[in-house]
Amino acid sequence: MAKKVLLIGAFDSKGPEYAFVRDVVLANGLEVITVNTGVLGTTNLFPVDIEAAEVAQAGGMSLEQIRKTGDRGQAMVVMARGAEVMSGKMYEAGSFDAIFGMGGSGGSTMVTAAMRCLPLGVPKVCVCTVASGDTSNYVGTSDIILFPSATDVSGVNRISRVTYTRAIGAVIGMLQTEVSPAIDDRPIVAASMFGNTTACVDACRDLLDAAGYEVLVFHAVGTGGQTMESLIDQGLVDACLDITTTEWADELCGGVFSAGPGRLEAAGRVGIPHLIVPGCVDMVNFNAPNTVPQQFLDDGRLFYHWNPSVTLMRTNIEENRQLGQIFAEKANQARGPIAFLLPLGGVSILDGDGELFCDREANQALFASIKDNVNPKIPVFEIEANINAPAFSQRAVEILLEMKRR
Repeated sequence: MAKKVLLIGAFDSKGPEYAFVRDVVLANGLEVITVNTGVLGTTNLFPVDIEAAEVAQAGGMSLEQIRKTGDRGQAMVVMARGAEVMSGKMYEAGSFDAIFGMGGSGGSTMVTAAMRCLPLGVPKVCVCTVASGDTSNYVGTSDIILFPSATDVSGVNRISRVTYTRAIGAVIGMLQTEVSPAIDDRPIVAASMFGNTTACVDACRDLLDAAGYEVLVFHAVGTGGQTMESLIDQGLVDACLDITTTEWADELCGGVFSAGPGRLEAAGRVGIPHLIVPGCVDMVNFNAPNTVPQQFLDDGRLFYHWNPSVTLMRTNIEENRQLGQIFAEKANQARGPIAFLLPLGGVSILDGDGELFCDREANQALFASIKDNVNPKIPVFEIEANINAPAFSQRAVEILLEMKRR
């Protein structure tokens, strides 16, 4: 049976563009399902399987109401919600195997809403005019591929026809490439990692692998933490080795790698074993030096230029005290086994003895705040080692496995 590609977008304004893409899909032996999100009308260039009225209804309003109000922002919200609902139901029913869409900032908002609700691994490609900017709102924790449009998504010309063809070709290629079946049925441990905790997490992964676990490592750059939390919420993870909780330092201080205020909640909510380590909370991440907020420059804060695109700022005593309180409050909500492991010899490479970010007073403020605010029933372990020392990795794995055995 031929695989099916869902084409979703505003056919009222992008009819010719979608007609071109549809022809490419059909020419490659695949089938097409079309969903219109355009509130102003439709197209007669090809058959439309699901019209905007049905999408609007799924989003909570009638199409007539949307048109009557004339509020473009509200229309976007309703149609994006409807696109998500329709896409999710259709995928659960087995109606399509891949999804493709095109648009500017508004059109891409609706298209990607229909994509983010789909499981990882489902081919998702959006030709997007803002693909080179901050795309976190479009991608979220999904595996959406944003394909830069080069020109605006407006017409089929000598540039755009190449872009559209290559973009839909990516979908076709993914559908034609079979994913080998999983043969690893070991229990899964999610771990958080940063450049400054790589040695620790690599050692933990080796130890857990030897103990019969599969380790999924997430880069703690905001989206990494969000993705890890999302997979835990989906019930795909058996335990969490949260070595690198630096995203909370960015959330607190306005850094660029925040994972949002929900970080550290999923494992406790689901009830799986969760070991929390304050890894890399000695640093807040900014981009190039000229992006650091002036208030921090005026305060004479300590900075380290990790690379031309990343500037690290050392957290101070008060910030560490607040982080400790936040960590304890998150842990107190947990429904399953949870514990802390504190590296008294430093929470990162840069926090090692004699290193630039070494500040034992700030660390002690963090550690004391955790112990003062956490539920007395939650264990708080300490070890006289840097987070990247072999002894620390060994102890972290021992504690996690002990929680898993309970």
